[in-house]
Amino acid sequence: MIVGVLETELHIPGCQSLKEKRMVIRSIKDKVAKKFNTSVAEIDFLDKWQRASLAFATVSNSKHHTEEVLQKVFQMLDNNVNFELIKHRFDYR
Repeated sequence: MIVGVLETELHIPGCQSLKEKRMVIRSIKDKVAKKFNTSVAEIDFLDKWQRASLAFATVSNSKHHTEEVLQKVFQMLDNNVNFELIKHRFDYR
């Protein structure tokens, strides 16, 4: 069993309130969960309007498949114009 985790830090410049931030985060979570069947959690900066830290996790019997899924999630995030991907880190166990 291989567990893959992608930790990200986002800057969301258009947000002027926590409510707006939550709408952006909810949209990301829904898209990723539906498209990639991957778990998502907001892990830091919960009270900051324009920053978010999200973790994406997937489990598979193949490291190749785990890497492929998380790379696709990363590409989706990196191509989004509503926020800027500041940092990211992959971890496999």
